[in-house]
Amino acid sequence: MTIQSTADIRGLQRIGQIVAATVTAMKAAMKPGMTTAELDKIGRRVLESYGARPAPEFFYGYPGATCISINEEVAHAIPGKRIIRAGDLVNIDVSAELDGYVADTGASFPVGEASPLIHALCAATQEALCASIAVAKAGNRMAEVQEAIDGVAQKHGFTVIRNLSGHGIGRHLHEAPNHVPDFARGKDQRRFQKGSVLTIEPFLSTGPRIAQETSDGWTLVTKPGHFTAQYEHTLIITDGEALIIT
Repeated sequence: MTIQSTADIRGLQRIGQIVAATVTAMKAAMKPGMTTAELDKIGRRVLESYGARPAPEFFYGYPGATCISINEEVAHAIPGKRIIRAGDLVNIDVSAELDGYVADTGASFPVGEASPLIHALCAATQEALCASIAVAKAGNRMAEVQEAIDGVAQKHGFTVIRNLSGHGIGRHLHEAPNHVPDFARGKDQRRFQKGSVLTIEPFLSTGPRIAQETSDGWTLVTKPGHFTAQYEHTLIITDGEALIIT
């Protein structure tokens, strides 16, 4: 999507605030012993209270309102019977639609007394997100986001999940441009366009570089024993600092 009017900005900001509030509410409610299905119900109630529709369910028939991934689950894990335990790393990813506008945000949270490794991974991934947003300006190469993410990961001794990245958004959950950045491209010459709406979402890992799809057709995982953190914002690209709507 490309911004056409101030009404577009207002619509995106409204749904952006809703998905951000949903993540905050879910994080506050999360505790050891609850299942991911129970946590998902909380997210659904928050979204419904604003009149918003869960985007993965609405657009793709995903079997849940939110994506809740634990430890070796990298992304898109289906809410269910899995129990959240102290020491886990839980990723909450919320996207929703309201009045024709869509926004997407996510964050990873250590549960209880998590290991120093998990805390370091989360801090590095947040740093990678900030570094990525700093270079997401009209005219800059999208490859600069990859360079920013890789630089932060290498500095802290982590790896980057290379088959997951940001994407265009706004009227649909996934729009052009696809893969922001595109780690598979040798030389990505695409440039950010003023007014475009997209997500930035680095995935840093304790070793793996590729997430594999499981038999459920949704959940992406690495080998057990590894952890992945993700932080995500939806942005509007400008000539200067990107406008963060989540």
